[in-house]
Amino acid sequence: MSANVTMIASGKGGTGKSTLAVLLGAELAARGKRVLLVELDCGLRSVDYIAGVCGKTVYDIEDVLTGRCEAGKAIVESPVYRDLYLISAPYSGGRIRPAALRVFVEKAGPVFDVILLDTAAGLGAPFEAALTVAHRALLVLTPDPVAMRDGKIVCDALTAGGCAEVRLLLNQVPPTLENCGVQNLDECIDTVGAQLIGVVPYSDEIRRAGATGTPLSPKGRSRLVLRSVAARMCGLYIPLVVR
Repeated sequence: MSANVTMIASGKGGTGKSTLAVLLGAELAARGKRVLLVELDCGLRSVDYIAGVCGKTVYDIEDVLTGRCEAGKAIVESPVYRDLYLISAPYSGGRIRPAALRVFVEKAGPVFDVILLDTAAGLGAPFEAALTVAHRALLVLTPDPVAMRDGKIVCDALTAGGCAEVRLLLNQVPPTLENCGVQNLDECIDTVGAQLIGVVPYSDEIRRAGATGTPLSPKGRSRLVLRSVAARMCGLYIPLVVR
């Protein structure tokens, strides 16, 4: 049985894509899934810090894809989130080649239930490589005109590239959109052209989790929202509540 491969993309940077990649990976793992998160953003490494493995990795995805090491030597389990495994991007340099990534995913597929590919912001080599192997894409955007415009471009590229399922995940959503430059969430959905899978409210706790590599409160609102998104990713019907 092969893993479900989900690429996590964004338009512009700063949408919280990598933080949500780790936190959603953790929620999927909490549901009993064996999850591998692969960071493809070469030179802008962050998921190792967010997942608590900074300083505990020796090899990266560039080492694996070029054959410098076996994948098992680069995969590290998060000490913060059980059953969440990671391969980090290199600190500098590196290039994600579609053919090499495809071979890696084919080998890792039988070992994991879910493979998450954290791409670089916007379009480029990591995005194009991930698109060749992904079954689904999560498009992480913030509710503002620039993110929506860029998100539309990325969504169109995903659709044109043959991605069968594109879902919109709105992040850092404030209590009111009055000063965001968009009228409502329906405008965001219509502009991007993707089905909404979740709305993550602006949260100091999520920002702290991303900055310090610490888990969310088990009963906090942020954890409940991300738990619901993970459940929807698993095909469960969870009503979407937007406050």
